[in-house]
Amino acid sequence: MNTELQPPDRNLASAQVRQIVEAGLARRYRRERRFRAYGLLSVVSGVLFLGFLLATIALNGYSAFRQTKLQLDLDLDPVVLGLGDGADAGVLASADYQAVVKASLGRLFPQVVGRKERRELNALVSASAGYILRDMVVAHPELVGRRITAWLPADDTVDMLFKGRVGRGPDAGGQLNQAQLAWVDELIADGRIALRFNTAFFTNGDSREPEMAGIWGGTKGSFFMLLVTLVLSFPLGVSAAIYLEEFAPRNRWVDFIEVNINNLAAVPSIVFGLLGLAVFINFFGLPRSAPLVGGLVLSLMTLPVIIIASRAALRAVPPSVREAALGIGSSPMQMVFHHVLPLAMPGMLTGAIIGMARALGESAPLLMVGMVAFIVDVPSTPLDPATVLPVQIYLWADSPERAFAERTSAAILVLLGFLLVMNMAAVWLRSRFERHW
Repeated sequence: MNTELQPPDRNLASAQVRQIVEAGLARRYRRERRFRAYGLLSVVSGVLFLGFLLATIALNGYSAFRQTKLQLDLDLDPVVLGLGDGADAGVLASADYQAVVKASLGRLFPQVVGRKERRELNALVSASAGYILRDMVVAHPELVGRRITAWLPADDTVDMLFKGRVGRGPDAGGQLNQAQLAWVDELIADGRIALRFNTAFFTNGDSREPEMAGIWGGTKGSFFMLLVTLVLSFPLGVSAAIYLEEFAPRNRWVDFIEVNINNLAAVPSIVFGLLGLAVFINFFGLPRSAPLVGGLVLSLMTLPVIIIASRAALRAVPPSVREAALGIGSSPMQMVFHHVLPLAMPGMLTGAIIGMARALGESAPLLMVGMVAFIVDVPSTPLDPATVLPVQIYLWADSPERAFAERTSAAILVLLGFLLVMNMAAVWLRSRFERHW
């Protein structure tokens, strides 16, 4: 009996198989389009959230780069200053410059005579105005006995009002009473209040007065800390990577070390802070709040990242380079340091910069070693007490004054700028020196 399918049956079976395949392809194509749509939606959502975050920080912080200042006519009368016959730097530094500032405000508002009213009037100018005037006179002693015009920083309450950050009155967040508001309006009408570039934000250390608080102390502290971290972690990380990748034997001990290096790269950063507190401060007795201790802690945290990145850069060098170097008579040491290492160095530098950028943004381990302390003086060495930018941002964010919220966002912008520059440098190094095989 002939069991072969007749031609019409074959065509019918082929059409059914084609329909099944086409239906399956259509479903797969629909799933692929949905997957692409989900991926695109995720990317767009991430970009929108990031843009919203950056825009919020920028809108809150850009005004901190300008400071409200008062124009005052200052009569540097030796009698008002409390100076005797001497005019040397020591005598000038101890003079009563705040009295000169108060006398200038009194001449602008002669109708203010009561003690309480005078105190409210004097509160319109920053409490640090006298120190600024002192530094000006000490630098230029010939100003004594003359009347000068100077722009001095206003109090942070006036600054917030003039920038429109708070309204007029307690209900709108303001802290000035009606008399002070009237005096401020009169100063504005006379052209004695204006916004000027806030150089103090970039040149001063931290301060209890928001209008005088700056990031220079935190910036220098971060610089010293990163310098210590780079000096310690980069040579050790590269050396460890070279040994593990090029010279270490393949045994269980080396495998154990490699596993622990990979695990250390994922350890929470605060654990390194606890380790630094127990070892560097409690055991070795190193000073608290010093960039040296912060750099040692961050070196422990950054070292696994640099080792992993350096090993990846060494593995990216083709084996033919090693074989060619050994073939012309190079020793294994010469092969690594004269041929392999120069080709892997761009990748190593990129990993080191990324590790430094991560260290720059860390605050949790530094809180454990005492760098959360309020430090006014700008450090001059890695052993001086200091803070760093992330910790200073943390301190300002916890302050009750409204002006510190503005400076918190501005300091975040500066920190993001540093991180952006470091990441751009890593990308440039990779694109400029990387060899493609």
